[in-house]
Amino acid sequence: MDPVRRRHSGRTGAWAGVAAAALALTAVTAAPASAADVNNARNAGFESGLSGWTCSAGSGTTVGSPVHGGAAALKATPSGQDNARCSQTVAVVPNSTYTLGAWVQGGYAYLGVTGTGTTDVSTWTPDSSSWKQLSTTFRTGASTTSVTVYTHGWYGQSAYYADDLTVRGPDGGGGGGEQPSVPAAPAGLAVSGTTSSSVSLSWNAVSGATGYSVYRDGAKVTAVTGTSATVTGLSAATSYSFQVTAVNAAGESVRSTAVTARTAERGDGGGSGGDLPKHAVTGYWQNFDNGAAVQRLSDVPSAYDIIAVAFADATTTPGAVTFNLASAELNGYTVDQFKADIKAKQAAGKKVIISVGGEKGTVSVADSASAATFADSVWSLMQTYGFDGVDIDLENGLDPTYMTQALRALSAKAGPDLILTMAPQTIDMQSTSGSYFRTALNVKDILTVVNMQYYNSGSMLGCDGKVYSQGSVDFLTALACIQLEGGLAPSQVGLGVPASARGAGSGYVAPSVVNNALDCLTRLTGCGAFKPSKAYPDLRGAMTWSTNWDATAGNAWSNAVGPHVDGL
Repeated sequence: MDPVRRRHSGRTGAWAGVAAAALALTAVTAAPASAADVNNARNAGFESGLSGWTCSAGSGTTVGSPVHGGAAALKATPSGQDNARCSQTVAVVPNSTYTLGAWVQGGYAYLGVTGTGTTDVSTWTPDSSSWKQLSTTFRTGASTTSVTVYTHGWYGQSAYYADDLTVRGPDGGGGGGEQPSVPAAPAGLAVSGTTSSSVSLSWNAVSGATGYSVYRDGAKVTAVTGTSATVTGLSAATSYSFQVTAVNAAGESVRSTAVTARTAERGDGGGSGGDLPKHAVTGYWQNFDNGAAVQRLSDVPSAYDIIAVAFADATTTPGAVTFNLASAELNGYTVDQFKADIKAKQAAGKKVIISVGGEKGTVSVADSASAATFADSVWSLMQTYGFDGVDIDLENGLDPTYMTQALRALSAKAGPDLILTMAPQTIDMQSTSGSYFRTALNVKDILTVVNMQYYNSGSMLGCDGKVYSQGSVDFLTALACIQLEGGLAPSQVGLGVPASARGAGSGYVAPSVVNNALDCLTRLTGCGAFKPSKAYPDLRGAMTWSTNWDATAGNAWSNAVGPHVDGL
């Protein structure tokens, strides 16, 4: 445990760049190519090594695994101030429309084109443990005969993989010229999560596919470009049959093997949380001394309905976590006193949960075995200390498939009163295709609240496609709107903010701004330039990092926000 650890800090510039890339993604949608189009990229599958490609700072190489198609793929590793940019000059026809695509995996991955003579475009995705397709379109200018297409990663992130890149459109005379063929049927179709009104599905990528169609009981219900989808609008406690097809310019594959899923019984859209109030305030309590006021749990004000103990620590066993009270840093606070304070808080109607992660916390849940270990170890901590549940605050990535398994296994042990919260970074909830957002939707039927961190992020996209700067009511409301429109119940959305300017690197807002944002989302009053399309009176509430920083500032945050949340 790092005694000076706090919430993630100091990556504002990087996230601002991410937001700009995300804006390009939002503004452009891919269109299907015509049957006469060809792939103008050379060595598009990296079967001939890096022939035709140039990678910055020696960052690129080819590997035999993982691959999306064929026997090779690109692996490019960012290092220092290099973002691992690999590029190729592609011959094109003037005044023509092209579809740019690639399959990526691993760390943050970007795909784009420059020199179009019109508008250069790009798209991107956060880290992904499986192959994901990126796609966008561009149009060439009146005198454009070549463009530069590129992939790159992001500073400080892990290596990315890319394969089967396409620049599909009129033959510019310098590409492969191959015609597309009808793709094979997707394999590996599986149910990744259910709620009372939705079913989440995932499947394996198909080489040559540009998209997928999802069928429910024989009827097409949605089309996607990635290898997962959530079908909504379903009836509770009802069984449905699902199939998926792969599509490209040549046509549609035969349907996959069917899977059957049964929706959950109708409830309130999430975990019951026992007697948790309808509107709640969450605060993180620091099990370390980083300059904020040192507290015992008994010192935490009554305004906090959920207290997240930060943090559980990873062990050398994949998936396993443990907790060690930092008695020496906490002025001799003993384990017995800590346990007694948990019971006292619970007797007062509060919930005390263990938080897993933090800025420097890493827990590896990457397979079924580690998922089971995670559930077992968290359940053991709940039994030992009396915790009411768990908070997932993994800021270094998570696998939605296996974290879903882990949380469902924990739910099976703990029962319907389990408190399950999440505290993703801002970037993690920009799109439902992100790993964190997918995990939240996968466990929606047992999820209590997602308290996204509206800080240390720089500018980000709102649900209206506009970019908003942190530290404003618009930033809070327009980004919360993404979650509200993306499938979470209003009762599962909370606003996570610093308790004081010292509690985060950037993004602090006065408690009055938090209250205005709560009013805007629940009552459509107190809004800034952005106003939601409707009110969400069941919005859960607010979260802060941390109760310790709040105490350092005289509990100004909880004294203002706590009563306001109660009054919603």
